[in-house]
Formats: sequence, C-alpha cells, structure tokens
Amino acid sequence: MRATDWCLSSAGAALVLATSSDEQHPAESVVDGNSETFWTTTGMFPQELIIGFPKCVKISKVAIQSYLVRTLRIERSVSEDPVGFEECVEKDLEHTEGQLQKEEFPLPEFQATYLRFIIKSAFDHFVSVHRVIAEGAAENT
Repeated sequence: MRATDWCLSSAGAALVLATSSDEQHPAESVVDGNSETFWTTTGMFPQELIIGFPKCVKISKVAIQSYLVRTLRIERSVSEDPVGFEECVEKDLEHTEGQLQKEEFPLPEFQATYLRFIIKSAFDHFVSVHRVIAEGAAENT
C-alpha cells in the first residue's frame, strides 16, 4: 500500500485553526505542498495550528519544515471535532542558521482525525512553518 501525505489540501486536509494570521503568509500555506510558501507567526508564544483530515487516518511518520522553531509539540485527536488532543511528541529543535529545519518524528503508527502543532518557543520573535507532513494510510472505516 502506498503512503499518502494526509497534510496536503489535495488529499483533503483542511486548516482548522491558526493562532496568528498574516495576509502575505497565510496558515493555509502549510498544506499546499510547496516549501516556498509558509505561515508566519505574529511574535508571541505559544502558537498553534490544527489540521483536519477528511476521515480517520493511520499515520506512521510526522515531519515539519520550519524556521526558528525552538520547542514543538505535536498532538492528535480521533474525535469528530478538534477536541480531546493527546500528546504524540514534544521536542527541542536544533537552530539551523539560514536554512529550513527539516525534522522527522519517528512515531509508532497511530490514528488521527486532527493533528495539532504547538510551537511552544522560538529562537526569535517570529517563526515560519513551510510544510507539515503526516504520512500513512486511510482507515477502512
């Protein structure tokens, strides 16, 4: 079975919530599949975004492409609504001067209808998130 990146708008993913907004760099950019576009935060932390999937999906790998994120927590929900989140992983990322942080999270396979990405702290006042990736297979439900 071929893996699908469920965090793509073309796969049915939808941005449900973003805690900050910038007209030139909207949060919807994280699900467009293009690392050249990005969401930028407005300077206070924590910041978060929630991505909803079209159905319950099995996820075997989560990754993020970002800039200046210091501490990131990823949570999942299997509810019909974006509530009841459980922590999957929390990690301090390395500072990568002048280049994107490309971080993969080796996680045991899990199910989710929503993923929440919480940027708890940063290396600067603003961060950018270029892509979020959640690879896996569709549930047969």
